[in-house]
Amino acid sequence: MVTAVKTTSTPASPASKPQSMGTAMPYETRTALHLKGLVPSAVENFAAQDARAYEQLKNKGSDLEKYIFLSWLRNTNLNLFYRLVLSHLKEIAPIIYTPTVGQACQEFSHIYPFLAPPSAVDGLYIPLNEVDSIDEIIENYRASIPEGCKPETTVITDGSRILGLGDLGMNGMGIPVGKLQLYVAAAGLDPTRCLPIVLDFGTDNAKYLEDPLYLGIRQKRPDDKEFYAATEKVLNGLTAAFPGIFIQFEDFNTPHAFGLLEQWRHRTLCFNDDIQGTGSVILAGFISAIKLAGIPAQDQRVLFVGAGSAGVGVAKQLVDYLIIEHNIPEKQAKAMFWFVDSRGIITANRGDTLADHKVYFAREDNGDTQCKDLDEALEYVKPTALIGLSTIYKAFNEKILTRMNEINSQARPIIFPLSNPQTKAECTFEEAMRFTNNRVLFASGTAFPSYTIPGTDDTRVPGQGNNMYVFPPIGLGAKLARPTKITDSMIFAVSKALSNTLSDEEIARGELYPRIERIRETSAQVAAAFIHQAVREGTAQDQYWINLVNANPALSATSDTPDGTYSQAILDEVKSSMWAPAESVQQLFPTKL
Repeated sequence: MVTAVKTTSTPASPASKPQSMGTAMPYETRTALHLKGLVPSAVENFAAQDARAYEQLKNKGSDLEKYIFLSWLRNTNLNLFYRLVLSHLKEIAPIIYTPTVGQACQEFSHIYPFLAPPSAVDGLYIPLNEVDSIDEIIENYRASIPEGCKPETTVITDGSRILGLGDLGMNGMGIPVGKLQLYVAAAGLDPTRCLPIVLDFGTDNAKYLEDPLYLGIRQKRPDDKEFYAATEKVLNGLTAAFPGIFIQFEDFNTPHAFGLLEQWRHRTLCFNDDIQGTGSVILAGFISAIKLAGIPAQDQRVLFVGAGSAGVGVAKQLVDYLIIEHNIPEKQAKAMFWFVDSRGIITANRGDTLADHKVYFAREDNGDTQCKDLDEALEYVKPTALIGLSTIYKAFNEKILTRMNEINSQARPIIFPLSNPQTKAECTFEEAMRFTNNRVLFASGTAFPSYTIPGTDDTRVPGQGNNMYVFPPIGLGAKLARPTKITDSMIFAVSKALSNTLSDEEIARGELYPRIERIRETSAQVAAAFIHQAVREGTAQDQYWINLVNANPALSATSDTPDGTYSQAILDEVKSSMWAPAESVQQLFPTKL
C-alpha cells in the first residue's frame, strides 16, 4: 500500500517561472531579472491579461486560427491559457478539441512550427525506427522538463484512426494534446504532469506520404507482429521510467484498439477512451433517456449504425447495464441489439468473415432475412433507439428520422448521432427535432447549437455525449486512488454517477447530460464515485483514500452492484485535490521573488 498521505495539487505548478507573470510582473522582479527597459512599463493584474487574450481570440478569423493562437498561448503562459479556457469553456472546448482539432490534425504538419516556440517540448514523437532507443528518448524528455514534473498521465495514439477522419499518421498528435487539455480543464489534473505521445509508425494515407511538408516518417504502417513488438518496447520503457503512470490509448484502428486494451489492462493502469470512455458516457445518457422515453428498459430495441471499436464498446456496456441494473439475462439483453455495417445488418449467416469484435452481436435469429442497408434494417428491427457511430454524414436523413418518429408514436424516440466531427455526424440536432415533431431524446458526439421551436420561445439544448464528461474524472480518480487496474465495474460506476449529476432543472427540460458549464463540479462527483468503487473492489493502493472511504461503513460495504455512490468527505477531498490556474501573482508565487 502507498503511504496514507493525501495527493495534492496547488495552483502554482512547479514549472512556473517569473516570466509566466507576463505584464503582471512587479517592478522589483523586473529589476531582479534585469528586465528594466526591456518590457512595457505598465504593471497589470491578471484580469487585464485575461481580457486582452480573450479579445485576441475573438478577433481571429477562423477556428483554426483560434486553435493556433491558443496553442501558442498554452506553450508560453500556462496559467493565462487555463484561466481563459475555464472562463469560456463552452466556447473554447470545441476549439481545443472536437470539432476544430480534427482540422488541426489534418493540417498539423503545416501548422506545427506556429503552435509553440522552438524550445517548447509539447510531447513525445516516437518513430518506429527509434523504438529501441525508447530509454534515450525518455531521458531526453526528463532533461527538458522542470524538476518535480514527472508525468502522471499520458494519452498515446498512433494516428491510425483519428476521429472519423481516418489514418492521419504523425499528424494525429493533436488528439493527445487536446485530450490532456480537457483532463486539466474538466478535472483539474496538473498540466505539468501530462504527457502527450504519438507513435510515428508510418501511415497508409497516400496524401501524407506525398505531402512535401509532412513531418512523420514516410513509410507504410507495419504488420501486426511488428506493431505489437514496437508498442511493447515503448510501453515497457514508459512504465519503467514512470511507475504508476495512467495510460490512455486513443484513436488506434479498431483491431489494435481492442488488442492493446486486452494485452495491457491487467498489466498496468490503462484505459481506452474509444472503447470504454465512449461506452461509459453513452450509457449515462441512455440511462437518462430510458427514464424519459416511456418504454421500459426490457422492451428497448437498439439499432447501431457503425460497428467499429467505439460502437461495439458502447453496446457491450449497455448490455452490462441491462444485466446488472435490470436483471435481464445476458442472452436476452444481447438480443436487444442489432448492428448495421457497410454490408447491412450483421448476421452469423451473412456469408462474409466477420471481424472478431463483431462476432458477439452477430444475429442468429434472422433465418433467411438479410437487410442490406439502414432503410431495410429500420423496417425489420423497428428500433426504439437509433445510435450512430458510422462516420457517415447525414446517414440519419429526413426519411430515417421521420420513420423513427412514426415507429415510436407512443413513446419518445432515442436518437444518438455520435460520430464526429460535425462533417461526419449522422444528423444535426435541428434535423432530429424537426423530423420527430420535437419529440426526440437526443445526444450527439459533437457540439450542436440550441434549437428554438418555431413559433415559440421554447429553446432546447442538445445533449452531447462528449467523452470529456468521463475520461477526465477517470484520470483524476486514477491519479488519486492509484488502482492497480481500471475494471468494467469502475467504468459502470462512472456512468451511474454521471447520470446522477443532472440538476432538477436539467431533468425537467428533458436534458440527458449536465450543462458543460458545470463540468468541474460534475467531474469531482464522478471522480469521487470512481475512487469509492476502486476501494470497494480492493484495487485502490493509496491508503489515504482507502481510509477515507472506509471511514463511512455504510458506503464502504462491498457490493456486487456498482452504484456510483460516494461520501461528502470524499467529494470534498477530491475537489481540494484539483489543480486550478493561479488568479493572482501572489497565488502563482506565494513567496517573494
